[in-house]
Amino acid sequence: MPVPKLFTSESVTEGHPDKIADQISDAILDDVMVRDPEGKVACETLVTTGMIFVAGEITTEAYVDIPTIARNVVKDVGYTNAEYGFDYQTCAVITSIDEQSPDIRLGVIDKQGAGDQGMMFGYACKETNVLMPMPIVLAHRMAMRLAQMRRENSSMSYLRPDGKTQATVEYDGNTPKCIHTIIVSTQHEADVKREQIEEDVRRHIVQPVLEEYKLDSSSNYRLLVNPTGRFVEGGPKADCGLTGRKIIVDTYGGVGSHGGGAFSGKDPSKVDRSASYAARHIAKNVVAAGLADACEIQIAYAIGEAEPVSIFIDTAGTGLIEDKAITKVIRDTFDLTPKGMIERLKLKRGIYRKTAVYGHFGREDEEFTWEYCDYVEELKRRVR
Repeated sequence: MPVPKLFTSESVTEGHPDKIADQISDAILDDVMVRDPEGKVACETLVTTGMIFVAGEITTEAYVDIPTIARNVVKDVGYTNAEYGFDYQTCAVITSIDEQSPDIRLGVIDKQGAGDQGMMFGYACKETNVLMPMPIVLAHRMAMRLAQMRRENSSMSYLRPDGKTQATVEYDGNTPKCIHTIIVSTQHEADVKREQIEEDVRRHIVQPVLEEYKLDSSSNYRLLVNPTGRFVEGGPKADCGLTGRKIIVDTYGGVGSHGGGAFSGKDPSKVDRSASYAARHIAKNVVAAGLADACEIQIAYAIGEAEPVSIFIDTAGTGLIEDKAITKVIRDTFDLTPKGMIERLKLKRGIYRKTAVYGHFGREDEEFTWEYCDYVEELKRRVR
């Protein structure tokens, strides 16, 4: 009997400790971008029992009230009760902020170059309507519904902010066939029976998502809800959270490659962020234009240099034309200098906290300019 082809991706909710840290870092970045679009930010956050610690480098003419920003994020996420072991009113907020290194500034400001060396990846495929892999899309949608039901559904008000989701999809070749396994771990109040949580999660979280993506929800998939049997203690009290520790959740769920750089807390002069967004934008337009069924792009930079040192395209044999020909089209079409990417995608705005949860890609909100399929006709014209 042939072994099924399975692939798994996970997501986490906004109350997960690492995601609290990401949101605080990006909320601080947003405050700088709104007040000073030329500000430079590299901001890291740690959250643990009763404490938020913010460190990094910020260069700006604006005043940034970091304690208030951090507390507002914690309040919005839902940690509003001291019984959770972490709440916005009583947690300590400690800061250690320096200015950006003058050596880096020489390359970023004077030469308009990249803020660091490194390689960044973008990916797109035809598995879903947002041109993302199916497993990560399902995991994100279920995580979003956990937060939605916690806030809007009185019958699930027992949910607490922390949670994780995971989706395993069975493939027929490169096409999603059915759901194999779903895992949902959600923090909850102590007096709720496990059977109620399982039924509510199946009915209000899993089934609506499977129906939304027209997957066979009647198939005999395996559903695991809080596999240990209990998830009462969660959030920063249970686990220390750090900015940038969910880079696979933030991108493509393990499909394709990752350059290793995190996004949150970094202004767009940092190519870890801007080039990853630009690479996704290019890959999505390549697939949307019908030049390939799947496309991965790597862009590499040297610190202080404006032009990328290399561009690599891999369509996994699905390209309408050869990969090297697509690479030439991309070089001729897109300005991949930091300045060009920032201007094209309008990245000097206070848009980043929204990206910090439920994925930076595959979201068709207006602010997510890197998700626009606005170069489709231009790419088609260039390959005629």
